[in-house]
Amino acid sequence: MSDEAARLGQMARQAIGAGDFANAEALLLQSLQAGGNPSSTWLNIAAVRRQRSNLDGAIQALREVLTRDARNFPALLMNAALLERQGQMPAAAAAYAVAVANAPQATLLDAPTRQALDHGLDVVTRHTRELDGFIRDHVASSESRCTTAEKRRLDTFIHTTLRTRPRYRQEPVEYFYPGLPSIEFYDRAEFDWLEAFEASTERVRAELDTVLRDDDPALTPYIHYDPHMPLDQWRELNHSPRWSAYHLYEQGRAVAQRWAKLPATVAALSKLPQAEVPRRSPSAMFSVLAPQTRIPPHHGVANFRLVVHLPLILPGSCGFRVGGETREWRLGEAWVFDDTIEHEAWNDSDQVRVIFICDIWSPRLSPEERGAIAATIEAMDRFSGVTPSGAI
Repeated sequence: MSDEAARLGQMARQAIGAGDFANAEALLLQSLQAGGNPSSTWLNIAAVRRQRSNLDGAIQALREVLTRDARNFPALLMNAALLERQGQMPAAAAAYAVAVANAPQATLLDAPTRQALDHGLDVVTRHTRELDGFIRDHVASSESRCTTAEKRRLDTFIHTTLRTRPRYRQEPVEYFYPGLPSIEFYDRAEFDWLEAFEASTERVRAELDTVLRDDDPALTPYIHYDPHMPLDQWRELNHSPRWSAYHLYEQGRAVAQRWAKLPATVAALSKLPQAEVPRRSPSAMFSVLAPQTRIPPHHGVANFRLVVHLPLILPGSCGFRVGGETREWRLGEAWVFDDTIEHEAWNDSDQVRVIFICDIWSPRLSPEERGAIAATIEAMDRFSGVTPSGAI
């Protein structure tokens, strides 16, 4: 900045302090011509024009700032406030949302700016609520003709469009098969075996009681990484009995002695189209979650198979989230979900919670695709000489 620009800027600040906004604006414009900092000078011009009730001129000055720095937070916040002052509420709400997204940490803001930002959040919230109601009134006729599953998808669409719910997608840790939909919880109608599977709940529960009563040594910590591995969110549960599992398969093969103890459970499994990949899958287990324990958000390994939950012991205060939908288990009521979408579970009670968990092929895959997927993974393992350490 030139000495002349600095001198004019100082004179402009003095004029602002004296309330002489017309002279301040003239001095700031001269400062620009003398090589003053464009962003800060235009921002000051916008503030002066706002004081002079020249709202259009102030907005134009802010556009000069944002042309040079599109994420300039003071300019974004002032622009939103000016649009609100002009009564352009939809535009103001959108502008406030952008300002909020680009705001520094609250601790770095002075009190007036924090207050202005909080007001902007209120404007965005009110606008979103009103828009949500308007949309739902407008689509009510069309929605009434939708199935239950279609209504759920429509509800998610509205929420994600309004940014009131995050957009969750499949993010498999390892295997991604293209063309399969990101569905958090699948509709029951897709699985004609589901009711028969649920009908086995009491018999499976009785066999689980035997496992728990005998304190079977096969009930082991579900998370068991070596110490040198990156543990990330699993550090607290690694090698911990707080989340234990009783596996019916090891490396995709049935464990004979466990199957012999659980004939009703095996019979229930036989009703399911389990995913079969050599030395990888099927998988099935009793999942035992200790009191006051949470399974952190995570993603499954492969999107070509789905996961089935059958609740067996529910003490209350337990929950499960897949993507943007949170559900409570009901005893004997199974559901099917895509575990490659972020999910988590919790047991906030003072008793154990047990779910029977197993996998199935995605119903969107043809028999030929299932065979080709299995052959692909088997070929990768053979070529690399890898012995899989866990199920898919």
